[in-house]
Amino acid sequence: MKILVTGAAGFIGSHTSEKLKDLGHDVKGLDNFNNYYCVDLKKLNALDLQKKGIQVKSLDLATDDLREITDGIDAVFHFAAQPGLSSATPLSEYIKNNIIATENLYQALKDNRKLKIVVNISTSSVYGKHATDDENSSPKPTSYYGVTKLAAEQLLLAYQRDKGFPATSIRLFSVYGERERPDKLYPKVIDSILNDKPFPFYQGSESHLRSFTYVGDIVDGLISVLDNYERCIGEVFNLGLDTANTVGECLKIIEDYLGKKAIYDIKPPRSGDQIETRANIDKAREILRYNPTTKSEVGILKEVDWFKDKIWRKINLFQ
Repeated sequence: MKILVTGAAGFIGSHTSEKLKDLGHDVKGLDNFNNYYCVDLKKLNALDLQKKGIQVKSLDLATDDLREITDGIDAVFHFAAQPGLSSATPLSEYIKNNIIATENLYQALKDNRKLKIVVNISTSSVYGKHATDDENSSPKPTSYYGVTKLAAEQLLLAYQRDKGFPATSIRLFSVYGERERPDKLYPKVIDSILNDKPFPFYQGSESHLRSFTYVGDIVDGLISVLDNYERCIGEVFNLGLDTANTVGECLKIIEDYLGKKAIYDIKPPRSGDQIETRANIDKAREILRYNPTTKSEVGILKEVDWFKDKIWRKINLFQ
């Protein structure tokens, strides 16, 4: 297949691009390389993709002409988004990069008769503070991120219901691993330990439950959509672990492995944060044959090793 990956220089997008290429697909990537987080990390990811024969074109979904890059595409994995719970990011940025960008992508694809499936990447944040329900439950987002990602998801599914547009939406749960964004917890903790510096830790977070899911397991689930795309059109799926650990338990794995404690700079609780994520994956198991297997003790150490090898003393993620 000829496949377009948006947000290809990002965390999960880059891993998915590599896996698709390894499976023999013709992969095209785009990314706007914005400065929400370290651009050098995105460039490093893009360089890794280039070595695999995947070119990542610098384009902004919200403002640029997408006709050329979407021409003749068979499938799309739509990762590009305004992520996170940053209090410094205004609602307008979430609207632009999550909703308007998704609408522009649809407009570029709507007349493509070759198109088999658009896989929209959504998030457990649409469920709100307790993300434990199945896909039929009522979303209750508590953040700009969750609200606008839900809107983007439902925008594409509205076009599917009304016009037969071949879209599906995948809600991801607490993904971690190599290339993880520096605004996420694990990179901050690893950096704190290796560089003996404090990092902001939100009060009460240690008791939050997370279905932390290794990126390789997530990519396997996403790729399986291609083998079942006719059954996926118009559907929503959860991908993640159906078990959960406390944040504190997972941080201890990192501290024990590196033999040092992280330095915690305790901050007030973060607005919009989730108390619990635990993926209900019954539907994904049935239709996608999804079966995540990576244990936290294995996946987390892979991320630590990657950070030490590729990032530490080479790239300052936290400028």
